[in-house]
Amino acid sequence: MIDAQGNGLIFLLCVPRSGSSLSTVMLQNHSRIFATQEMWFLMNLVDMPKADSRAYGGSSIIRQFYNAMVSEEVFEKACRSFALEIYNGFLEGSGADFVVDKSPRYYYMLEWLDRLFPQSKRIHLQRNPLAIAASFKKVNNHTGEGFDLIHSLQSPKLNMKSVDLTLGMLRLNDYFAESHPNAYELQYEQLVLRPQEELEKLCSYLGIGYEQGMERYGQFLDSAKADMFYSMGVGDPFLSSHQEAHQGSVNNWKNILDPNEVEMYCRVMGADLFHRMGYSEQLAEAERWTGVRYESSPDQDVIDRLKHQLTVATGCQWQPNYQLRSSDPFINEASGIQNDRLTNEPEKTDPALAALTTIRQLQAALRAADHRLERGYSERERLKGQLASAHGKIQRIKSWVPFGHQISAWASQRKILRGGKS
Repeated sequence: MIDAQGNGLIFLLCVPRSGSSLSTVMLQNHSRIFATQEMWFLMNLVDMPKADSRAYGGSSIIRQFYNAMVSEEVFEKACRSFALEIYNGFLEGSGADFVVDKSPRYYYMLEWLDRLFPQSKRIHLQRNPLAIAASFKKVNNHTGEGFDLIHSLQSPKLNMKSVDLTLGMLRLNDYFAESHPNAYELQYEQLVLRPQEELEKLCSYLGIGYEQGMERYGQFLDSAKADMFYSMGVGDPFLSSHQEAHQGSVNNWKNILDPNEVEMYCRVMGADLFHRMGYSEQLAEAERWTGVRYESSPDQDVIDRLKHQLTVATGCQWQPNYQLRSSDPFINEASGIQNDRLTNEPEKTDPALAALTTIRQLQAALRAADHRLERGYSERERLKGQLASAHGKIQRIKSWVPFGHQISAWASQRKILRGGKS
């Protein structure tokens, strides 16, 4: 079972189109691993206080409830409890000991992920950025959605695919910049070249033995696990057309992207990212093909614009250059998690804890009062704005009527001469 620290939980972290479906369909063939297609539900949890519009209304009330009444500690604890029920529910009756949550775009909430499950394992799945961009174009053309790489990078409106290809990739590489006992690097190109060898190393890292043939996922199509995996209907639409890993998509980016797309994307990302990820040869090939030598750093103007678009649309705030960190395995004061060594002691009424509870209740009351005052001020300013707008409209309408002032005066005079009758 997965515990409150996240032991037994494995996150497969990457941007979409990195080969996560292939990795997961092979991992789920292991008898001790439960893995399925994308879950994404942790992102839904972290954004719960934002309370999108619902048919039954009450969005502002829900936002006020979370922002004014529920402390960060309580919210975090509640989300952890919910997630544990989901994850451990998957393990019940499955015979598995580990859950793999393969959810591209979890880069959206890495800080929160570390607080929620600090001892979970994180697999960083990497792939040549140009191949990822090519995969976006190939898959979206296949599904009829279409994908214009240059337009997506230049668009004044938020495009999550461009965020994946830029902010997501940069953020994950910052997150895994330093070696960490809870982190493992897995490269897509090596996985498809030597799938058994790579899975053996990955299983060893997870503390389980490799099981013969797990990489040949086509042999497991009749299993209940495979039925669940494919029934989700997300991920790589071309996965089921093969029985095992192949190298057909490793170097096909030049057949899918044109030189202008490659030049634009490499300029935006900068050369350093390719070197950090281990794709210096692919970058050199792109430079020979396009005839351009790329700067080391990314195009900061484009990166800043994409960050602004994402923040406006989602309200998310990331710590700059955030890296993976893990809490003290014995106690996580921020979330109130303790290990068995501490929880086995008999419970005692702690005066300090009681005082802390009272303080939190008072803080919640203050937040609620502040929120009501803020709403009152905002409402007053809104009404003042409406009044000013109405006055402005009246003046504009008057200015449109020829001789408006003379007509008004003439009408008033006639009304007086006729005894007040118009």
